[in-house]
Amino acid sequence: MKRFLTPLILLVFAISILVSGVIWWQGTTGASSMDSSKSRFLITKGMTAGEIAVELENAGLVKSELVFRIYVQVTGVSKSIPSGEYDIPKNLRLSEVVNVLLAGPSEVWVTIAEGLRREEIAEKVVSALNISTAESATFRAKFLEHSADLEGFLFPDTYLFPKDVDAQKVIQKLVDVFNQKVGETTIKQVILASLIERETKGNQEKPIVAGIILKRLTAGWPLQIDAAVQYAVAADRCLPSPVDCSNWWPVVTKTDLEVDSPYNTYKYQGLPPTPISNPGLASIKAAKAPEESMYWYYIHDDTGQIHYAATLEEHNSNIRKYLGKS
Repeated sequence: MKRFLTPLILLVFAISILVSGVIWWQGTTGASSMDSSKSRFLITKGMTAGEIAVELENAGLVKSELVFRIYVQVTGVSKSIPSGEYDIPKNLRLSEVVNVLLAGPSEVWVTIAEGLRREEIAEKVVSALNISTAESATFRAKFLEHSADLEGFLFPDTYLFPKDVDAQKVIQKLVDVFNQKVGETTIKQVILASLIERETKGNQEKPIVAGIILKRLTAGWPLQIDAAVQYAVAADRCLPSPVDCSNWWPVVTKTDLEVDSPYNTYKYQGLPPTPISNPGLASIKAAKAPEESMYWYYIHDDTGQIHYAATLEEHNSNIRKYLGKS
């Protein structure tokens, strides 16, 4: 048995040496092209090293996708390649291509979720683009200055931005996508959509909640929307130093309900003067096509399930039953 194992071990060792030699040779010699021009190369979120390897070979940036896969596996960087868009010279050796990828893309994916305030969007962009501390203050200030009248129109989506993009170009891109995807709309619909975005947990309930809000509005009832109060309270607490604010949507207290602000929909009738967040397409569609119902009230329990009520008595019963409040 020992006589059999020794040659086998030697064979495995020899193959390992051979593979390592091939990887070293491929990685340090022989570019895939003599062309020094740069090629745009996109790595989408979730791409595996194997998928990246195939696309690199198809683009003529590496000689062999197999050797690329082995190289990044052996060097331990197969899961360290960031997504984004790269400018890669065509005349690089494999090891140089890998170094370009590990250095990070020239353009970076930035995901902006539905229902964020302008200040939160600015922070998302600063974080995703890894903007330096020295430059981030200027970026935030410019973003807030040039988006002052655009709350509600900064469309939530996933974007590809150059690392050195300025605040105005980010804003313009978000507004352009809003116009492309939303089309013609009114400020009233955008304000309503911003409330729906913050007040709902799922797309299915959005049209019903839109109908309830509009029904209360038409009847002259106070809307009593907590999210609008949150917008006012957070502005008071956070705007002096937005970068240090950890919660733009604080839990509303009884004291908060007395705040003297046009956004306090417990104290003042009608819609808030501006949108309170940047809504997604589902909320905007609900604002444009609200669903009529018998309901005037709604709450969400601790699991996020919505409970509607047609009467104040039923609403108070839901509060006791699902929130444990009297």
